[in-house]
Amino acid sequence: MQNLDELEGKGFEFPTEYPVKAMGPNTNEFEQKIITTIKQHAPEVSSNSVNTKTSSTGKYRSVTVLVYAQSKDHLISIYQDLRAIKDVMWTL
Repeated sequence: MQNLDELEGKGFEFPTEYPVKAMGPNTNEFEQKIITTIKQHAPEVSSNSVNTKTSSTGKYRSVTVLVYAQSKDHLISIYQDLRAIKDVMWTL
């Protein structure tokens, strides 16, 4: 995950659109867990806000969701909940 403490120092002004990414097993269930978790914090997320990519081996899936971040604390809350998901291998 990008160091959220540096966001404001790099010209980020909140609210802003921000891509939240998580990687885990290549399953539809994993993707749904990520989307459901993020929607708890950003209910405006739609299917147009979600992009997925499968690893070259087909074993992993990355899920990127574009959220409208209200603040640094808003992003921190999203990432904390994502990391609490058992199947999440990493976040960015």
